[in-house]
Amino acid sequence: MLNVQEINVFYGNIQALKAVSLTVEEGEIVTLIGANGAGKTTLLKTLSGLLRPKSGSIHYMGEPIQSRPVQGIVKAGISHVPEGRRVFANMTVEENLELGAYLRKDKGNIKQDLLKVYDLFPRLNERKKQLSGTLSGGEQQMLAIGRALMTKPKLLLLDEPSMGLAPLLVKQIFNIIEEINKDGTTILLVEQNANMALSIANRAYVIETGTVVLSGDAKEMQNSDEIKEAYLGGL
Repeated sequence: MLNVQEINVFYGNIQALKAVSLTVEEGEIVTLIGANGAGKTTLLKTLSGLLRPKSGSIHYMGEPIQSRPVQGIVKAGISHVPEGRRVFANMTVEENLELGAYLRKDKGNIKQDLLKVYDLFPRLNERKKQLSGTLSGGEQQMLAIGRALMTKPKLLLLDEPSMGLAPLLVKQIFNIIEEINKDGTTILLVEQNANMALSIANRAYVIETGTVVLSGDAKEMQNSDEIKEAYLGGL
């Protein structure tokens, strides 16, 4: 579904990604783990068109997308839930969700998809007329994911969905990510909570200072002493 080959990405003169290659197969949950500043967020921004690679290629469903505008990438079926949620604070929950469907032409199905999001996140249904800026961190995370789902993505890019959330909410968010995947959406997940991410993923990539240093089966990585020591706090 997604084939990234040898991409190099710079911020000015600073190289943030160095010859990064990875693949995501349809139906998978693939996770990227690594320390802060390793390049995980940069990679997701590059995949969604917010940053451009200096060299290398990104193919989605067999088509090159590295030069497409952001809205063209969203239209093709890739949606990005950014780090820090980025909800529109002065708009209601429902307005945020409707904005997710802005580019869609199948207007008749939007109401149905809105109900699906409310099924997935009953809390959003309770708060639909409330201003998004007044929601708790967990509710804003639910809203950011719900808004992305309103684009009807085939591939969902999730950046740090558990950041700043209480442990109980983290578990809830991860259960929902699994549910979204079972419903047919492929997921590329960036997550500081490596243990949780590996527990739900099929495969994983480890990024260090802009380079992929390891990749493989997520469960094997979760049981690897080297990974436990470096990323799972020696669990």
